[in-house]
Amino acid sequence: MTTREIANATVEVDDDGFFVDPTQWTEDMAPLLAEECGVPTPLTDKHWQVLHFMRDQYFDKGTGPTVRKLGKTSGVTVKELYQLFPKGPAKLAARCAGIPKPRGCV
Repeated sequence: MTTREIANATVEVDDDGFFVDPTQWTEDMAPLLAEECGVPTPLTDKHWQVLHFMRDQYFDKGTGPTVRKLGKTSGVTVKELYQLFPKGPAKLAARCAGIPKPRGCV
């Protein structure tokens, strides 16, 4: 585990850059994380909808949802997810939302 500075805060991340402690995340960090991951910015309402859904699911179930679950229950279609988070919606959305990598993501 390592620490890094994001939006004037020091956070602990794993070797893949995912937050170890999701409670350290703030909304100010999301645009910076998105830019790092190649997510189109500025973040839109749809981006925020997905990020908040990811966090809610993580805190409710202990892991982020899969792309299939995101597409069925977040209010954003799978096609839209790939437009918002082009290189892997579940993985990139989790990273931008400050939660650990979802199970099943490589």
